[in-house]
Amino acid sequence: MAGGNPSSGDRHPHVRRPARLRLSTVVAVASLAGSACSGLPGAANDGAPASTVVAANATVERVVDGDTVVVDVDGRHETVRLIGIDTPETVKPNAPVECFGPEASAATKGLLPEGTPVLLERDVEARDDYDRLLVYLHRATDGMFVNLELVRSGYATLLTFPPNVAHVDDFVAAAEAARTEGLGLWSGCSQPGSG
Repeated sequence: MAGGNPSSGDRHPHVRRPARLRLSTVVAVASLAGSACSGLPGAANDGAPASTVVAANATVERVVDGDTVVVDVDGRHETVRLIGIDTPETVKPNAPVECFGPEASAATKGLLPEGTPVLLERDVEARDDYDRLLVYLHRATDGMFVNLELVRSGYATLLTFPPNVAHVDDFVAAAEAARTEGLGLWSGCSQPGSG
């Protein structure tokens, strides 16, 4: 599990910030985040309530692990990485299975069985260094914001890479609540989010 680099005084210790990121830059990025969704039809600009049906723009093919999913987008197979969260590793080459990794993978598989219609919402950056599509993922049948649900349930920790910060405050609040309640990996692992 990759963790952030906490430094004293950081409001969000698992947010990786460039050396000279200014508050004005964060505000500008957050306000532009919604406009970055134009590459995916029907993309949403915020977390949908759990009881809202949303228009799908992809279908789940399989879950790789807790924070990585393969989807079909208009006949193209895309590996997507859920933005803003990190789950313990289970399939990383030459790395051991991490504490609560199997449970996190099982949780994501339970939320996103094969064939599940989903809405992919993008932020500022389209892809990561591994060419995975970076997304906030919503289940189309009920609007569940899967990234947030995994944090809220204790299956994921916060891991933010600016400028992809559209939902960081929601993730921070959900992670704090899960930690306080001792949910999931917060009860079963000695140092969640530390690797």
